[in-house]
Amino acid sequence: MADLSQFDPNSVGLLSNNVFGLPFSEEEARLVLLPVPWEVTVSYNNGTARGPEHIFRASFQVDLYDADVKDGWKQGFYMREPDKHLLLRSDYLRKEAELYLKFLTEGGDISENEFLKKTLVDVGNGTRAMNEWVYNQTKALLEKGKLVGLVGGDHSTPLGFFKAIGENKGEFGILQIDAHCDLRDAYEGFHYSHASIMFNALAEVPQLSKLVQVGIRDYCEEEVDYINNSEGRVVTFFDKQIKERQFEGETWKSICDSIVDALPQQVYISFDIDGLDPKLCPNTGTPVAGGFEAEQVYYLFRRVLESGRKLIGFDLNEVSASHDEWDANVGARVLFKLCNLLISSNS
Repeated sequence: MADLSQFDPNSVGLLSNNVFGLPFSEEEARLVLLPVPWEVTVSYNNGTARGPEHIFRASFQVDLYDADVKDGWKQGFYMREPDKHLLLRSDYLRKEAELYLKFLTEGGDISENEFLKKTLVDVGNGTRAMNEWVYNQTKALLEKGKLVGLVGGDHSTPLGFFKAIGENKGEFGILQIDAHCDLRDAYEGFHYSHASIMFNALAEVPQLSKLVQVGIRDYCEEEVDYINNSEGRVVTFFDKQIKERQFEGETWKSICDSIVDALPQQVYISFDIDGLDPKLCPNTGTPVAGGFEAEQVYYLFRRVLESGRKLIGFDLNEVSASHDEWDANVGARVLFKLCNLLISSNS
């Protein structure tokens, strides 16, 4: 373990240290954060590929005292540097994808355009390579006994992690905080689209026994049909229904308990920042009116842990600082909470 005798958690975060100003190396840290700077298939606003570096910088402003998990940081959090080759590949393929999407939204026929047909192939190959990279990185960390969190990037990034954690931990469920279902089959022609992450997870990760979605408020009929035909494998708590239950007098505690009841014993949190009220993430890729206060979601997570269920991993995605560091500020605080809860659940 790191020598903390000279470290003052009440003082300013030193830029020479790692995430949250903590003085841990990767070897010393119990929890390792893997940044995935990737946003090739985003369909509205971009900027999330640089989310990890913005979150990292903002993390130095986060106080280390967490009333829920006192001294969790002492077990060590470490965030790797974003892979520059992955970021460059994302930037290159994103430019190709933008041309493709522009042509598509203008009513073009892709079958008649050889250049854009090649774009589909290039993006497909690139996203498969990214998935494989994430799988290999997270698999190696899990095999070393590390707790792992993933920091995106768009929401397509954690598929490889889902596969690695399923192989390492066995049967598990995903608790998805999101404005969107992400259950589209090859959205806009991209098989591994950010809007297809949960469709792909359910198809490709046999250990994933349950998907519990919370805060959903922007979705299509195809996704509703998928949920209704999933035979209970997908349980969705729509934002509209949650709000109506509250309007009619039901407490958030009661609603949270019904969400927790739908989860299996091992839980992975997949947190798309747009699950929050967009005042907290105005620059995210696809903001949608509605959503949660951060403290509401933290309360839900506490209820999960208090039920005796075990948190085995998490991802935080779609944080895009753009020209405003507010999103990164919120993202850093969400990340700190997720790190502490993962530590607490595995103590």
